[in-house]
Amino acid sequence: MIGLSFYIFKDNKLIFICSEVFIVLSLVISAQLYKEVIAPLRLLITGVDAIREKDFNVKFLNTGTYEMDQLIEVYNQMIDQLRLERTRQEQQHHFLEKLVQTSPTGILILDFDENIAKLNPKVLEMLKAPEGDFIGKSIHTLDHPAFQIISSLKTGESRTFLLHGNQTYKCQKSHFVDRGFPHYFVMIEELTVEILSAEKKAYSKVIRMMAHEVNNSIGAVNSILDTTVELQEHREDIREALKIAIQRNDHLNHFMRNFADVVRLPEVRREKIEINELLGNVVKLMQFKASRQDIQFRFDLSEMPVFILADPNQIEQVLINIIKNAIESLELNPVSEEKIILFSTSARLKQICIEDNGPGIPAEIEEQLFSPFFTSKKNGQGIGLTLIREILIKHGFTYSLKTIAEKRTVFRINF
Repeated sequence: MIGLSFYIFKDNKLIFICSEVFIVLSLVISAQLYKEVIAPLRLLITGVDAIREKDFNVKFLNTGTYEMDQLIEVYNQMIDQLRLERTRQEQQHHFLEKLVQTSPTGILILDFDENIAKLNPKVLEMLKAPEGDFIGKSIHTLDHPAFQIISSLKTGESRTFLLHGNQTYKCQKSHFVDRGFPHYFVMIEELTVEILSAEKKAYSKVIRMMAHEVNNSIGAVNSILDTTVELQEHREDIREALKIAIQRNDHLNHFMRNFADVVRLPEVRREKIEINELLGNVVKLMQFKASRQDIQFRFDLSEMPVFILADPNQIEQVLINIIKNAIESLELNPVSEEKIILFSTSARLKQICIEDNGPGIPAEIEEQLFSPFFTSKKNGQGIGLTLIREILIKHGFTYSLKTIAEKRTVFRINF
């Protein structure tokens, strides 16, 4: 256009001027088109880059052009929605994370290959091991008894198992989909308290009924027997037989009272006590019984005092029963073998251990030790360990009884 207009400059100046005006107008229109089309497009490209970088705070102002303002309005609404969704997801994720961490149920999260990706503090408390022992490891390679159960579970399946000798747990396996991949998680719930509560409710009702009937019957029968003994002045054999019957009735009455004591445990009256001192008093009480069996008491007590809040009478009864069981266990040792009961305490762990070198607990009865009425002794009643269990549960103390090696059986209490 410039070349042509210069060519006609000499012949027709009017046409030249008109062509120059057209050129100027073209430049103005081009600048306007750039301003209205190209610049807003570059603006939107900036917005696309912000979305790519997940920055949902970038918004645009209207340009004054109707079509472009419509597009900008849609973009701003989309950015607001994305920011709202991301905030909601972050809040939900934070809430779920908190829920998992503070849940009273143990939660174990696995990745696609069933390696442990995450576990909450409750699981670590149940397993009694640090997090580093499990994270990133396959549940099929861990030799912990809990993982031997978990590794055999199918999705949707649940199973109960015993851990630490006397604690019952229920585990259930489920899955969820994250970014198109399935992830598995296992929930582990402790059922010990619920099971023991239901168990106690059942046997306490039976014991109360039995005690009521036995006491009523024994009182009347003994009264008749006493009268009969007085009438048999000349028959010494009959008098002796009747006295044996009365004595046997008294033993039966004592037997039922022992059962009733388990049900009628008094409320815990806590006070500050020092466990080493309490243990020393109990040991003095049991020393004579042990010495008659040539049993030696050895001690590995904490130099620091071990203070706990507990009912001294009930804890004393617990220690007496544990030592009595240890003594009875050592009675099975050969005469020539050394018989030892080791007492150890820890101020740091707030723990007491009573260990004996008796024959140990057979594996087949270990899970039944604290069951009511269960006993492996010839003349046992199955009351001692049940009473210990009830007292320690009422105090909120954890406990275990197991043979940890040959000739090493340990009763451990964590206060």
